[in-house]
Amino acid sequence: MISLYGFDVSNYYNMIKLALAYKEVDYNRVNIYPNQSPEFLALSPIGKVPMLETTEGCLCETSVILEYIDSQYPTPSLYPSDAFAKAKVKELAKMCELYLELPARRCFPEVFFGQQVSLETKKETKRALIKGIEALARVAKFNPYLAGNEFTAADIFFLYSADMASIVAKKTFDIDLLVMAPGAKELLLLLKEMPLVQQISEDRKIADIEFKKYIASLG
Repeated sequence: MISLYGFDVSNYYNMIKLALAYKEVDYNRVNIYPNQSPEFLALSPIGKVPMLETTEGCLCETSVILEYIDSQYPTPSLYPSDAFAKAKVKELAKMCELYLELPARRCFPEVFFGQQVSLETKKETKRALIKGIEALARVAKFNPYLAGNEFTAADIFFLYSADMASIVAKKTFDIDLLVMAPGAKELLLLLKEMPLVQQISEDRKIADIEFKKYIASLG
């Protein structure tokens, strides 16, 4: 049986949790925070999560793990069989990660943990988020899902990237980021209404208490 390493507050960990739940795959859960211990580095080369342990070895990087899971447990599929359509799903997922989640992450310390972020960082983040959502609007179909009428891996990335990016944009810049991509708000609501997503959200709320204590302990 495969084992998933990570913790319930991590966006990327929850992406894998959703994929496994969607496919009804049984797996072991190993609760662990990113760390640089020799033991964990032997499994995850840079010490981050999620990390998937299989009978053949370990895998890291969320997109890689998702593709592996889809290959090993093909039904229901998270990627189209057509080569170009599959590439478009990967493109959309990568856009969500690079142009929404990663820029927003720069302001996470202030938005979620009460720390200070520089004015320059905020300006750069705002520019990047607006540019990113406008780019996504040019490519995504929102019909009703990101790549069309089927739920795919792109929607998993969108759910956990756009949600955090929109919170950062609202709290930091007082802008409604998703209104810049018609259909984005509706898709986010649709995804949040999935029972699997709601369960993961509840898990996150419970885990968030311990995670904040852990962050505080780091000084």
